[in-house]
Amino acid sequence: MPEFPATPFGAPERPPFAEPWQAQAFALAVQLHAQGAFTWPEWSQALGAALAAGGDDADYYDCWVAALERLASERGLASAGVLGDRKQAWADAYRRTPHGKPVEL
Repeated sequence: MPEFPATPFGAPERPPFAEPWQAQAFALAVQLHAQGAFTWPEWSQALGAALAAGGDDADYYDCWVAALERLASERGLASAGVLGDRKQAWADAYRRTPHGKPVEL
């Protein structure tokens, strides 16, 4: 693991996201909120429900995506079927993409 500089409080500084998709999911939630798709209290409730449903071993950003999917479906932004089809298309594209190459749909 690379060395990160210490913060003024002595703890090492770490990147805010472990993977690019996490930053994209974060940005999507911010953008959807900015466009009025949901309020921050609604987002907080959806994320809290996803985290609770995931249990103690839940991955934070997997729950983040689950909350986004739920809100998108509830608000009519994308149907559950469309979301499922898109997830399957990404999984298929990922499996056929050679290691080290960008995944393309």
